[in-house]
Amino acid sequence: MDKPTHPARNAKKNTVGGKARHNSEQAHAGQKHAVVPARDAAFRILLIVEKEKKHSDDLLRTRTVNRLTPADRNLATALVLGVLRWQKMLDAQLQQFLKRPNAKLDVEVRVALRLGAFQLQHMDRIPARAAIDESVELTKSAGHRFASGMVNAVLRRFAALPRESSADAALSAHPAWMVERWQKFYGDAAAQQICEHGQKQPRVALRLTSADSAQATVDLQPGELLTAARILHSSDEALEEGVARIQDEGSQLVAELIGFTQSNTKPKKILDCCAAPGGKTMILAQRNPDAQIIACEVSEPRCADLRKRLEPLGQRTEVRCTDASLLHEKGQYDLVLADVPCSGTGTLGRNPEIRHRLTADDLLRQAERQRAILKAAFDALKPGGRLIYSTCSLEPEENEQVVSAVLGENLQARIVSLSERVEELRSAQILTQTGADSLMNALTPEGYLRLLPGALPTDGFFIAQITR
Repeated sequence: MDKPTHPARNAKKNTVGGKARHNSEQAHAGQKHAVVPARDAAFRILLIVEKEKKHSDDLLRTRTVNRLTPADRNLATALVLGVLRWQKMLDAQLQQFLKRPNAKLDVEVRVALRLGAFQLQHMDRIPARAAIDESVELTKSAGHRFASGMVNAVLRRFAALPRESSADAALSAHPAWMVERWQKFYGDAAAQQICEHGQKQPRVALRLTSADSAQATVDLQPGELLTAARILHSSDEALEEGVARIQDEGSQLVAELIGFTQSNTKPKKILDCCAAPGGKTMILAQRNPDAQIIACEVSEPRCADLRKRLEPLGQRTEVRCTDASLLHEKGQYDLVLADVPCSGTGTLGRNPEIRHRLTADDLLRQAERQRAILKAAFDALKPGGRLIYSTCSLEPEENEQVVSAVLGENLQARIVSLSERVEELRSAQILTQTGADSLMNALTPEGYLRLLPGALPTDGFFIAQITR
């Protein structure tokens, strides 16, 4: 998936390893008992995430947040993502200071405690008094004045805790069942890397919108995998000027693996099964300017956004608001991309709330849907055509097992190792030399690509190539 990650951009300068420089504190100094806008915004967003199960990155890109000063916007982003990343440990630490550890706290009280505790434990430039007093004020403003004394007392005792610095902290911040799976499948060292990556603010990767835009972004660090990628640090000019868009390098790679073709094998018709928000579709169009592209999306609102985003591509791109698993187009497409909805366990740094919602049973439900989409995608593929199946999941149920199940039902389906594609992209200078070497090391014995967070500078991805 290639969902834009503006929250990472918002936090880019003032957030390092979960710590933020509190420029906003000076800006709002002297406001006795007033809650600075950053904490107020973070509190409200965390309540919505908790109550309504919405995604933090969507909430951090609202007009309300964008109206904040840059310092407040950065602090709000750091607070929201930091609380969600460390929530499991914060709850365990706070519980020891409650008079009734098993008592059920109102959600507003619980969030105010987490917000204060995160600042005390993980943000080294926040005054303890500000973290505690404003959590108390947030509790009162949420209608729980009776609980404000308890919040004050608990956080003052919490402030005496030593800062967590053990190597096991990142592991403890993730559900045990997730960590145990990663240790089983990838080994202890890789599981440690995955968890440590999940506790850090991911870097913000950009996609250059054209070859000409490279000159306008010379001040940005080149991508590690792709020559058309740049890494955003302290300037938004590339975004403001429209010469680049936010898109993780792993997401860009998925589109390049299916979209790049040699000049003598240009496709006429391409299917993008689950296209929103459209970053991969735009790369497909860039690499195949003469092809007709059908972009499917099941969600009506996302479909509307997709149409608007792809409008500059003109009539050669058709957006269909439909469930890709229900497609009934047999053997019509030269290239098919099935970047399917998934658990998202490869994106826990960007979407930390996933770890608090996901269960092992969810993986099986996701896999059922993924098999249906992949089966329809393969049916739509022409003989000799190529299909890329991808997820941003680390879980075998959504990856190898889905591919194996669909191949077992289709004798015409064949896995093709992605090693040759990597070398083609290296030769075409789409991949950097270092990036190509890293990807060759990420190949599985079956020829799949497995991008593990921490081992590569991307979100976690699984990528398989299938041909008919």
